[in-house]
Amino acid sequence: MTGTAKPSAAEAATAKQRRVWDKGAPSYDKQIAFFEKVQFGGGREWLGTRARGRVLDVAVGTGRSLPHYPSGVQLTGIDLSPAMLAIARRRATDLNRTIDLHEGDAEHLPFDDASFDTVVCALSLCSIPNPATAIAQMHRVLVPGGRILLLDHVASTWPPVRAAQWLLERITIPAAGEHFTRRQLALVAAAGFDIVETERLKAGSVERIHATKRA
Repeated sequence: MTGTAKPSAAEAATAKQRRVWDKGAPSYDKQIAFFEKVQFGGGREWLGTRARGRVLDVAVGTGRSLPHYPSGVQLTGIDLSPAMLAIARRRATDLNRTIDLHEGDAEHLPFDDASFDTVVCALSLCSIPNPATAIAQMHRVLVPGGRILLLDHVASTWPPVRAAQWLLERITIPAAGEHFTRRQLALVAAAGFDIVETERLKAGSVERIHATKRA
């Protein structure tokens, strides 16, 4: 007797994330706009000014970083959600920006080794099921000396805020796989990157990271 193989835990987590983002895509820009202004203000600009050469935007979403990239870069974007990519495609057209968009998983990037000069990931490692695997993939597709640029919310340096984040996770992790008490800096260093600069903002609950792949 034969049947369909049961998906692994990792596959199930990825499929759940795709459903969450497909469902949320139509309202995502409206919902995130306030938080980007108040909590993450200037973050996408910070990423864009540091992007160089062939740029891969991992978890590109609806393309909210597109306006902030320099005109001379060559853009590629990847996202798990077809619905989010459809909005990113329209945004690129409206901005007259050229970007090669792909549907795919940040933990299994469908690109050759050393394909990019810069990898950017904004507000997404908080919900990627295995961020260490995703960061290792970003390392793989970067040229030696290439840049990784990250923006995300992380565990606060202020205990009362961190406690509130932990409580919030009791809802957000089961519902949408979204974490608030992760921190990616140690994972970036462990993956073989040299840290160039970091910033902690908003009681340490927002982190910006610029690192380079060791030659």
